[in-house]
Amino acid sequence: MKVAIVGASGAVGQEFLRILEERKFPLDELVLFGSSRSAGRKYTFKGKEYEVRLLQHNDDFKDVDIAFTSAGGGTSAEFAETITKHGCVMIDNSSQFRMDKDVPLVVPEINPEDALNHPRGIIANPNCTTIMMVVVLNPIEKLSHIKKIHVSSYQSASGAGAAAMMELQQQYKELVEYGEVRTIEKFPHQLAYNVIPQIDKMTETDYTKEEMKMFHETQKIMHSDVRTSATCVRVSSLRSHSESVWFETEEPISVEAIRKALATAPGITLVDDPQNYVYPMPLESAGHDDIYVGRVRKDLADDNSNTLWLTGDQIRKGAALNAVQIAEYLIKVKK
Repeated sequence: MKVAIVGASGAVGQEFLRILEERKFPLDELVLFGSSRSAGRKYTFKGKEYEVRLLQHNDDFKDVDIAFTSAGGGTSAEFAETITKHGCVMIDNSSQFRMDKDVPLVVPEINPEDALNHPRGIIANPNCTTIMMVVVLNPIEKLSHIKKIHVSSYQSASGAGAAAMMELQQQYKELVEYGEVRTIEKFPHQLAYNVIPQIDKMTETDYTKEEMKMFHETQKIMHSDVRTSATCVRVSSLRSHSESVWFETEEPISVEAIRKALATAPGITLVDDPQNYVYPMPLESAGHDDIYVGRVRKDLADDNSNTLWLTGDQIRKGAALNAVQIAEYLIKVKK
């Protein structure tokens, strides 16, 4: 098994290295690729040093079985044919191919079988906020069909990459040293001591692309007609995203039934004792694989609706871990 990581120097690329080692992923060879800025950098994996190669249009992927790509949609679009032409399966973390009909969009806890039908050699990793939400809602969908979802996300700086995390830290440093923020590059406004109610570009409907991803991707992953209305907000936490989710089901479901379904579902940790101030927070979910869920309660405005709060490490389950789990599924089925 020969594995490649494209975008090895980025936040998700680095997480790939950690997760592959932690999970003892069955690879025999590893190759790292990056842009001209990162080519030549060296990283250690399982005690061995690897140098990042320049990503080029050549035959470097001829013997690669699986390529994890996380270098942006433009790079994925440009190099997809180069990566897949010799039979390599490309598990792509960008938004480039997610809604293509001939590219499966996969969350292994929900629709792993979709990964088996990849005619173009590409499997898409969903958006981080979508992944976390559907992992939690899928056990509830089995109790009663979910018709509508309203969600507000609270997304950390790390969702915009390693440079964005550094910018947030730099802004706090500048506030202490100068009393003002002097560095605003990765976000449209100052993020330190602030929240920004925009993630990704605005569409003509005044919903952002991030918000529309949650609408379309949720339907594709869950094979459902569910309609999702989202407001995605950037907050000044460093790592882990959170979401407040309202969902309407065809039949009323009790809070007790929801808690029971969540407590036994894969990929979920129930943290729900609000009377004693016990609920999930991003500081606790950072660095962990599961999505943490709490504040489960009846919606006061709709008898067929409930609401909950979730938080998860979007660099892990929201990106690298989900992709690795897809690869693990492919290997398991192949055996």
